[in-house]
Amino acid sequence: MPRRRQRHMAGSGSDGTEDSDSSAEREQTNSSESDGNMPKRQRLTRASTRLSQSSQDTPDLKRAADHDESPPLTPTGNAPSSESELDISSPNASHDESQAKDQANRDSDKDLSHRPKRRRCHETYNFNMKCPTPGCNSLGHLTGKHERHFAVSGCPLYHNLSADECKVKAISREKQEEEVKGQDESNSRHATRHQTPTSKQSRYKEQVADMRKGRNSGLQKEQKEKHMEHRQTHGNTREPLLENITSEYDLELFRKAQARASEDLEKLRIQGQITEGSNMIKTILFGRYELDTWYHSPYPEEYARLGRLYVCEFCLKYMKSQTILRRHMAKCVWKHPPGDEVYRKGAISVFEVDGKKNKIYCQNLCLLAKLFLDHKTLYYDVEPFLFYVMTEADNTGCHLVGYFSKEKNSFLNYNVSCILTMPQYMRQGFGKMLIDFSYLLSKVEEKVGSPERPLSDLGLISYRSYWKEVLLRYMYNFQGKEISIKEISQETAVNPVDIVSTLQSLQMLKYWKGKHLVLKRQDLIDEWRAKEIKRGNSNKTIDPSSLKWTPPKGT
Repeated sequence: MPRRRQRHMAGSGSDGTEDSDSSAEREQTNSSESDGNMPKRQRLTRASTRLSQSSQDTPDLKRAADHDESPPLTPTGNAPSSESELDISSPNASHDESQAKDQANRDSDKDLSHRPKRRRCHETYNFNMKCPTPGCNSLGHLTGKHERHFAVSGCPLYHNLSADECKVKAISREKQEEEVKGQDESNSRHATRHQTPTSKQSRYKEQVADMRKGRNSGLQKEQKEKHMEHRQTHGNTREPLLENITSEYDLELFRKAQARASEDLEKLRIQGQITEGSNMIKTILFGRYELDTWYHSPYPEEYARLGRLYVCEFCLKYMKSQTILRRHMAKCVWKHPPGDEVYRKGAISVFEVDGKKNKIYCQNLCLLAKLFLDHKTLYYDVEPFLFYVMTEADNTGCHLVGYFSKEKNSFLNYNVSCILTMPQYMRQGFGKMLIDFSYLLSKVEEKVGSPERPLSDLGLISYRSYWKEVLLRYMYNFQGKEISIKEISQETAVNPVDIVSTLQSLQMLKYWKGKHLVLKRQDLIDEWRAKEIKRGNSNKTIDPSSLKWTPPKGT
């Protein structure tokens, strides 16, 4: 009985559906044995003969059984508990034998097909991806532990190395780590809180000091020429030559740090947390806020792969670490955007920044805005644009609230090319202030303006809300009997197309007897008026008297 139970368990299915079939077979076998139509010894002899024939005629089944290291399968797909479980009571032995062999083959193939496949490699590579380094075939890895790479951080060619050199360095680093680990374990046994350095540690410290003293004070003429030639040939596509700049010890420490960082990025890529070609900036530290990003922005790869970016909220310079940002803030003299302050009321100010005069600031502003805008395509060609940056002032400086850009010469009279409110200032009325300020500039220019299409989702919602408020305010103050869309456009500087679309959405435009009529819906006007009274005297409005601006002439 123990042997039968062991074989039965080895052949049972993982879903637990084998018991009924095997029990039915055992009942059938027991009943056939009780009939006495055939001697038991004859049955066993015939059964053993059939098993030997099937093993000779079906080598595939035998190989599958040997490979699985499990008992031979019955026609039901389960392992027999004994020889007596094979059905041999059929009068047509040859027909039953062929059916049994065919069924066994099919069940064996089925059983093998459901068997989980072995993974031959723990890493999956997208062979359509290529390393961005010119001339690189994506083979090898800076860590020496992977066969391929897809980013500059793991490219041996970018680091002026070969794949074989990276493997040799990886082996030497592993040996050093094992030695250091062994020394740490032996020292930890006798460690105390105030332990003095051991003799080995003292000798190692002296050796490091000697190695650092032996470094060259400066590059020789030939070395300088070699470095300059390398720089002129490869530019930013290769890492600068680092030999002879510092000691071999410090250079090796730097190489170890590079390899460790590259290994961490490769682990994240294998786990699926990052993908090649995608922006890895998840958060930015901006002033006293930590902001989650929404979209991809084409920051340089050495910054984009960090996952977190540190941005100065005054000059918009982006940095790699908190330490660099802290040192920068101690030296940064900017407390407000560059350019002319054209509006100020209370703590709210608007600065006009020329993209030609302050190119770096405007490019950084566009890169920052792209993290929160989906349709923005302007990043570096900022010279034909003016940027109007809204800030909120306190005792530390003027903090960025939002901005909109505007073409210096727009043939279609677009008064806004791109508009953004920073996430920490959203849903506070600053978006409408920016829109209202853009139309105020159009009024001063005596033009009719409209935003450039396509608008982002949040931008479209803000503009529709603004157009609705402007039209209802105009209707509330209008005392005449006949109203004209042209008059509304001239007074509000809103494009007639935008006015018509807003009236249609409010169901205030009807077609009657061949004419379009504007309906004055008093219910909507009363609802808007009630919200205005409830809102009270809010500071989130633009005062035209606080504007100190004249339209720019030419470019």
